[in-house]
Amino acid sequence: EVQLQASGGGLVQAGGSLRLSCAVSGLSFDDRVIGWFRQAPGKGREGVSCISNSDLTTWYVDSVKGRFSISSDNAKRTVYLQLNSLKPEDTAVYHCATQSLGSCYREFDYWGQGTQVTVSS
Repeated sequence: EVQLQASGGGLVQAGGSLRLSCAVSGLSFDDRVIGWFRQAPGKGREGVSCISNSDLTTWYVDSVKGRFSISSDNAKRTVYLQLNSLKPEDTAVYHCATQSLGSCYREFDYWGQGTQVTVSS
């Protein structure tokens, strides 16, 4: 069974930190592209960060550069997204997704259930 389990969300004050995890099962891992997306109420889905496990290249949306950091642990088959200096506008449901097309700019075809991040002021 293919499963992407997102976890680590919660309620945090502005300026705080969270660490999100995406555990992958039922799929290959070391050849995959894994991305984090978020969707806030009334807004469309936004790409936040991405990592290619083949060469460990990364991508971040401009609004989170310098605050968020993505990493991958092949042994644990898990991708992490470290969220620092959180702002209220970061509030959203965060989903992880994956594909095997080699680039963060390609379509993602497997999606996790998401984890809620709420940042209060």
